[in-house]
Amino acid sequence: MKYATKIVFVIGLLAMGGFLINAVQDAPSDENLEVKLVNDYNIYALPMPESIDFAGETVPLNDPEVRERFDRELLVNTYWQSNGLLIFKRANKFFPIIEPLLKEHGIPDDFKYLAIAESGLMNNKSHAGAAGFWHFMKGTGREYGLEINDYVDERYNLELATKVAADYLKNAKKRFGNWTLAAAAYNAGNGGIGKQQKRQLSKGNYYDLLLNDETSRYVFRILAFKEILSNPKKYGFNFRDKDLYHPIPTYKVKVDTAVTNFAQFAQKYDITYKVLKRHNPWLRDNFLKNASGKEYFIEIPEKGHYNTSGQ
Repeated sequence: MKYATKIVFVIGLLAMGGFLINAVQDAPSDENLEVKLVNDYNIYALPMPESIDFAGETVPLNDPEVRERFDRELLVNTYWQSNGLLIFKRANKFFPIIEPLLKEHGIPDDFKYLAIAESGLMNNKSHAGAAGFWHFMKGTGREYGLEINDYVDERYNLELATKVAADYLKNAKKRFGNWTLAAAAYNAGNGGIGKQQKRQLSKGNYYDLLLNDETSRYVFRILAFKEILSNPKKYGFNFRDKDLYHPIPTYKVKVDTAVTNFAQFAQKYDITYKVLKRHNPWLRDNFLKNASGKEYFIEIPEKGHYNTSGQ
């Protein structure tokens, strides 16, 4: 086939990052022949930010080993596109809840990204048994005052668990002197970080410590989430507001007696049992003994946000 002209097509990279390449293609001479563009789906190295900090503490990107560790997490979490989009969607729903709680308890805003590293902003449970958004083990949760039993597990209460996470982080900051090591201690434990500092004669720099693979990646995962979520277009994430998940307004009902049946309790507020448990995952059974008369606050969604026609 003969070609009369050549046309320069600028093709946008679909995979990630807003990179553009120029592709020179021949235009067909047939007048009615449709021109087809071939999408460029190559994988590109990502441009590293010139600087980044965690909770106001500078990350030494001039150190080649530190730079490689950050680059690894940036690549892994950028090119896992489906998970990345889900994180953006959930962050829009849960960051408005987490952010003021962190501020109230004196914790830097960057720690909201730690919750992503722990649970992906889901009230889930790890293979080791850590649970909730902030992934507390039973022992640690109870140590910091959370109720954990067959009927109530406050690790799944986002408000209470965020307060406990704040208390843990403040204690770690007091012990180690900076927020970066406090974040690392959230993963390895205060004892684990302290042991390695003593063994390696370290004065308190996370980036200089030789740690296990998980903890050595941990802060960099948090940093990667911070960089990507702060610059979605730069890393190729495109969405509209209506594509995101949004918080559902709720109000709280105080309960200081036993509840014999939460399905019946839910019907009093024109919601299903499923909706009740969705907003109160810390309620672990369909009843509550509450022999002590403890005060609990149960979240009820405002009307009009769920289809309850099946009740």
